[in-house]
Amino acid sequence: MTPLSELALGQQFPAGALYIVATPIGNVADITVRALHVLGLVDRVAAEDTRNTSQLLSRYGISKPTIAVHEHNERSAAEHVIAHLRHGERIACVSDAGTPGISDPGAKLVDAVREAGFPVIPLPGASALTTALSVAGAWVHTFSFIGFLATKPKQRDTQLQSLLTHTPALVFYEAPHRIVETVQALGRAFGGERRLLIARELTKLHECIHCCTLAEGPTWLAGDANRQRGEFVLVVEGAPQQEAADDAHDALLATLLEELSVSSAARLAATLTGASRNALYTRALAMDKARAEKARE
Repeated sequence: MTPLSELALGQQFPAGALYIVATPIGNVADITVRALHVLGLVDRVAAEDTRNTSQLLSRYGISKPTIAVHEHNERSAAEHVIAHLRHGERIACVSDAGTPGISDPGAKLVDAVREAGFPVIPLPGASALTTALSVAGAWVHTFSFIGFLATKPKQRDTQLQSLLTHTPALVFYEAPHRIVETVQALGRAFGGERRLLIARELTKLHECIHCCTLAEGPTWLAGDANRQRGEFVLVVEGAPQQEAADDAHDALLATLLEELSVSSAARLAATLTGASRNALYTRALAMDKARAEKARE
């Protein structure tokens, strides 16, 4: 069997490129083989917090020069990174945990590097988003990633109101000091019946995954102070699909029936609206019958 360390050796890792490297979200064993290889290969590491990253790299026996690239300096730091790329260096970009650019610094750096003409190469790995979704279940067949909500209640509530009729599941990140308030706000905005997945401290020692309804969420969090600690991913069931009313296309059908047969009217209405041809045929047939009966009166 080929040693794991050799699996990445024969691959191409071009110089003058930015490598977006996912790092563990809690469990240090969740680093990938390719990430370890690239982190050992690059000339320096662009990091959200250089101290945290240096400590993480030391766990893997790696030591590299670092460049601070965080939310307050990302644009200016990008110029520093690009200068090194122009000298043919390989640079890895990491956040404190998970995949850079996903509710973490990295996206602006990617834009700047690509605009400067240098390649950006992703190394997939740990992500709190996909980790939570993988254990949500079949009720999450589509989703929208929202990330962190606004911290001010009025702005947060406005955000939630705009998502009221959104049918895909909604994925939020939240910090421990806001978790109770946020779950309460979700219940007020969406009602208590929707399903809720609370994923806390994913991959860490005190990982906890709890499924309930939005109405039950605050009570569960209040049941044990430890349940309010750590970093959270919240997955909320989307709004139910709205069924079109039986008479939604009556005006169109009535117009078409003045010139066309029931079958032709239904076929054309289905083409124009995207609604079910069979449903439109049934409705058009009833309308035509009612019109005929009225004519006989």
